[in-house]
Amino acid sequence: MDEVQSRMIQLLPRLRRFALALTGDKDKADDLVQDTCERALARLDQWKPGTSLDSWMYRIAQNIWVDHHRSRKVQGDQRQLDEIANLAGVDGRNITENRLTLTWVVECIGKLPPEQQVLVAMVCVEGVPYKEAANILDIPIGTVMSRLSRARQSLFAAMTEGPSISARATPGQGN
Repeated sequence: MDEVQSRMIQLLPRLRRFALALTGDKDKADDLVQDTCERALARLDQWKPGTSLDSWMYRIAQNIWVDHHRSRKVQGDQRQLDEIANLAGVDGRNITENRLTLTWVVECIGKLPPEQQVLVAMVCVEGVPYKEAANILDIPIGTVMSRLSRARQSLFAAMTEGPSISARATPGQGN
């Protein structure tokens, strides 16, 4: 048990990057990692020694995120005022443009189907090889490749169209 917990702790930075790529928000990513660890510890008897602990925990995080994503669609996505970052800095214009671009990219990724978002996070952000991603998700490697291809095509199309009106609006401008 102590060895498994130690391995879980070593996995936390990778799991957090994965969660951040899925959620697009540091606080939500931390919540997802915490929920993942809680569920993994509560269900440790379901993990088979000798199998990849990383894969098992990625799968748990993915399942929690997909469940949350589905419930958010039903309830509607609401943004809180405290989620809006203070844009003051040394060069406010560059900081604002960079944050708007990042918001736009996250928005484009967020419009992908959940199964494509998971693969973009896993392969493109976390650097998980295609074969390992296929094993984690229990799908054929060809499905991994085709989903990633469709995701990349969708992202390219969305990004060549330009940011949405909300992402282009800068503070002080009317919409």
